[in-house]
Amino acid sequence: MVSGALEFPLVLPHGYCDSEGVLHREGAMRMATAFDEIAPLKDPRVQSNPGYLVVILLSRVLTRLGSLEFINPKTIEGLFACDLVYLQDMYQRINRTGRQHLLVACPHCSGEFEVEGPPPGE
Repeated sequence: MVSGALEFPLVLPHGYCDSEGVLHREGAMRMATAFDEIAPLKDPRVQSNPGYLVVILLSRVLTRLGSLEFINPKTIEGLFACDLVYLQDMYQRINRTGRQHLLVACPHCSGEFEVEGPPPGE
């Protein structure tokens, strides 16, 4: 893990089912570094299939998932599509703003305040 990196808790919509049938839903994702986005471009799997970039990238920034000891590309490959979309949306949100909250303005008084955004994927 990157020292001092912000982590954001998450709960997958469906969850990752490991080889023993255990479902893992709760976890955490950290903000990405520039290296996280650059390093996967050298991976032969990404070079032969650019769509694989998201698999490598998410395996780098997903810091915790249930009781799994390691999270690697095979883990991400085993996710259900709804969980993959959830993680992609969360990745975009936290790396765009550095937080999961949104700054909004009241239409009546024009006061600004933060609210928690909708769950990723919604």
